[in-house]
Amino acid sequence: MVLSGSLIPLLVTGLLAGVLAGVFGVGGGVIIVPALVYFLGFSQHKATGTSLAVLLPPIGLAAVLEYNRHGHVDLGAAVVVASGALVGAWAGAFLANKLPGPVLRLLFGVFVVIMGLYMIYGAARKMEWL
Repeated sequence: MVLSGSLIPLLVTGLLAGVLAGVFGVGGGVIIVPALVYFLGFSQHKATGTSLAVLLPPIGLAAVLEYNRHGHVDLGAAVVVASGALVGAWAGAFLANKLPGPVLRLLFGVFVVIMGLYMIYGAARKMEWL
């Protein structure tokens, strides 16, 4: 259990992750994991596990309902992706728990940087900057 003095930073982390998930569709882990590690002192493994617990369906339900209200949800595709994600999440968690914390943190950082560069490149091309 987290000390009560951490309540405000945890709430702010959740609010920021929720807003970014609603706006960009990013997994809240991009915000939650680094916040738990760097601001609240969680180990990489504990931050990842906690982030997964946060992101269970009830958290995303409000955003899904709003996107669906505007016709922006393909439920068939979501079920297929969720099926793969269920197996993939188990396999990923199994692998992550075999890795040392610093290796897991390095891999997470590399992943975020590569995804960021990919997004910047794609946006620049669409804006005809490249």
